[in-house]
Amino acid sequence: MFAWLFSDPLPVGTLAPDFSLPDDSGGVVKLSALRGADVVLVFYPGDDTPGCTKQLCQLRDHWSEARARGVEVFGVNPQSARSHVRFREKFHFPFPLLVDQGQKVAALYHANGLIVKRTVYRIGPDGIIRFARRGMPSPEEVLAS
Repeated sequence: MFAWLFSDPLPVGTLAPDFSLPDDSGGVVKLSALRGADVVLVFYPGDDTPGCTKQLCQLRDHWSEARARGVEVFGVNPQSARSHVRFREKFHFPFPLLVDQGQKVAALYHANGLIVKRTVYRIGPDGIIRFARRGMPSPEEVLAS
């Protein structure tokens, strides 16, 4: 009954589940289409909340390092594209925010719950999870993996 509450992130070394989600600009992001690139997924509870804003702003502030390493970054939560657009524009995020209606992808990545569990993944170009951690790991940790 409470398994979601105590679940760990997916283990490093496992294949990342494929998904297809709409982004905040009306496009669709499919993980399998990003093979060959490193991908960072940041599952976060809410747009324009203090912790989430801090976390995504830290990634924004390390954007040049992410781009230099060829890393694609995506924020993921179940809020609407409209909410994501306002949040993204307000804080000038250079990366898309994905709409995970019903937390279906969060469930695949063990980040679902009453609210989305703050969880960060880095997926290698081969689709294998290279980094998985709850909370707010520093961008340096995430980008170094």
